[in-house]
Amino acid sequence: MRLGEGRRAGAATVTAVLLCAALAACGGARAERGGDGMARAGAQGGGHSVKGVGATRVPGVGDRMQRRIPVASRQVVVVYGDGKDAAQATVVLYAKRGPNWERVRSWPGHNGKKGWTARHRAGDNRSPVGVFTLTDAGGVLADPGTRLPYTRAASFAAPHWWAKSHWHDFDYVIAIDYNRVKGAPPDDPTRPEGEERGGGIWLHMDHGSGTSACVSVSRGAMEQLLRTLDPDEHPVVVMGDRAALKA
Repeated sequence: MRLGEGRRAGAATVTAVLLCAALAACGGARAERGGDGMARAGAQGGGHSVKGVGATRVPGVGDRMQRRIPVASRQVVVVYGDGKDAAQATVVLYAKRGPNWERVRSWPGHNGKKGWTARHRAGDNRSPVGVFTLTDAGGVLADPGTRLPYTRAASFAAPHWWAKSHWHDFDYVIAIDYNRVKGAPPDDPTRPEGEERGGGIWLHMDHGSGTSACVSVSRGAMEQLLRTLDPDEHPVVVMGDRAALKA
């Protein structure tokens, strides 16, 4: 048994009301029903390898964001939003090899349906811009082989009164450490900075359109991220629209 697994299993039994509040930030609680459910071209694929010459800086990330990446971090997931008000993004996994950042894999994805903001608030349908650690994972499905602490629970399942295209959103999730308690399961509803700041921001499986604030990618992408991210490498996500990332 993984160290602390018993504590996590207990935490995952939060009440249905609190759980729905946590899930709402990530997907379809406010999703329009009647969408066509079709992903952007290639969004359901497994991504493609883009290994190449490394760089000493994470590409497309300006000084302000570069300085926020912890010195110890050797894995970075960058979410390059298409635009401030756009819901489409490209998600790229980088690994640090010696002094260089190597681009390992990329996938199409989605972010908040109204785009991005540096001042995220609950219900604004925008994803928060920033650099956040990645410390905890979970979902409906069994652990696919991640090194991250993983909480499996049926309670992650999206309610079936949501649009059918959202039912598998939370089969796999990785918590983005925005206004949450690190080391807690992703569905822990605690908001240290207050409810108005929002929370429950996750990497999760894509349903083919924008989210309420999370970042979504295909199942194949989630499986690879879960199998690759390693707490010993201090992984972080750097996320925002391309202009904000370069600033």
